[in-house]
Amino acid sequence: MSRVLLSVGDPNGIGPEIAVKAAVALAGEPHLAPVLVADPYVVEPWVQQSGRRLREIDGPAVPVPVADAVDVLAVEALPDGELLPGTVSAEAGAATVAYLRAAVGAVQAGIGRAIVACPHSETAVNAAGIPFGGYPGLLADLACVPKDHVFLMLIGGGLRIVHATLHERLGDAIDRLTPELVAAAASAAVGYLEGAGVVSPRIGVFGINPHAGESGLFGRDDDRITAPAVAALRDRAIDAVGPLGADLMLGPDRRSEFDGFVAMYHDQGHVPVKLLAGRTASALAVGAGIIFSSVGHGAAFDIAGRGVADPDAVLRAVRLVGGRVVEVPA
Repeated sequence: MSRVLLSVGDPNGIGPEIAVKAAVALAGEPHLAPVLVADPYVVEPWVQQSGRRLREIDGPAVPVPVADAVDVLAVEALPDGELLPGTVSAEAGAATVAYLRAAVGAVQAGIGRAIVACPHSETAVNAAGIPFGGYPGLLADLACVPKDHVFLMLIGGGLRIVHATLHERLGDAIDRLTPELVAAAASAAVGYLEGAGVVSPRIGVFGINPHAGESGLFGRDDDRITAPAVAALRDRAIDAVGPLGADLMLGPDRRSEFDGFVAMYHDQGHVPVKLLAGRTASALAVGAGIIFSSVGHGAAFDIAGRGVADPDAVLRAVRLVGGRVVEVPA
């Protein structure tokens, strides 16, 4: 039985807690009940607290889920003594990567059909000496796919927004934008939407500058980058519209016209989704050939280990990839 793999993210954040809570909540839905990917000792306290038992999986045969157990794909990554809830550490950062690596390997081996990752800490992963700017780039490396073919799509608040660039200095992001990169981001979004059942998705492409440059009044960046990208997409029979100002496209009278949008940089896409969806937003990595989602919030070190973390975003992410649904909660 191929199941969703739920990587716990940073073991010193809220990931282990919300992963177990999500697994317990989904126990009554066997087609969605996930397999956690973690050091067993990291999640065992939360499993015990839930009144279930921990069942380790260490081979290619994945058992059918049962209501009284939380299944865990065992990974030995976090050294003894380094489980320190609320602490940002290189050891936890390295474990975060090890969990995702194991999950990717399991999908490639046919053990899992999709991956959901709990929140990570970029500081912790980089402290481990692993260059890291977010899950999409790491997923590309692990799946042996060029990084400029894998993009983050945030889903929530009635929106689906893919990002042409992500975690980098704004000036560097704009310098890196090309028509090819923007078109690739749009194509990755279209591929996901078509695979999820959207027929002929319509994609809105945001401008880089206010009003998409307004015919050069605010710069020619859109004339040389986003406009050629839209033209290239249309040549490939993709229903792309733009470039237009993000404020115009996301207005209440326009956004329902589109199945997805392409943002040029991090905040241009993150702000509207997080404003409307908050911590319930889901994040997809599209273009890697692996169905992958993560939560739209951080590791919440300030409440780690306290038992008060909300698993709702994890549940949304599992349901998003587990059933290949594309509903976007408003």
